[in-house]
Amino acid sequence: MFNAITITTVRVLDQDEALDFYVGKLGFQVDEDVDMGFMRWLTISLPSDPGRQLLLEVPGPPSMSGETAAQVRDLLTKGALGTAAILTTDDCQAAYDTLKGRGVEFTQDVEVQPYGTDCAFRDPFGNAIRVTQPAEQPAAITDADIARWSGGSNGRG
Repeated sequence: MFNAITITTVRVLDQDEALDFYVGKLGFQVDEDVDMGFMRWLTISLPSDPGRQLLLEVPGPPSMSGETAAQVRDLLTKGALGTAAILTTDDCQAAYDTLKGRGVEFTQDVEVQPYGTDCAFRDPFGNAIRVTQPAEQPAAITDADIARWSGGSNGRG
């Protein structure tokens, strides 16, 4: 039925600032930058994966009303819209060091997890982004992992 996911929307408050961050700091490339009059269609991708694009979209018409856009902007700046992207790498520590050197502020330093090694940061608008170096063989998840992820409670009675 479907062949691929080609475009995923990432909400941003300023497309030029988003370009500075995603292209200038993270190394994405611009695929399309089209002024459509009523909106700017701006897509980016990783040079190594041009078939998967991020649409950097400002909340507003035509996809949502002004009232809804204001609510989305508020949630975005609070970091409440969830993870915008998970970027994979062969060397999480090297990616962390490079991005840190470019001024990216991390919300989680490099940590070894059962699924691999990862870290996390937010873009200038509040979107959460994770960088993951997948484990060659995922480890079994322990009760200690569950407790750590859930803030100390594993949900068992």
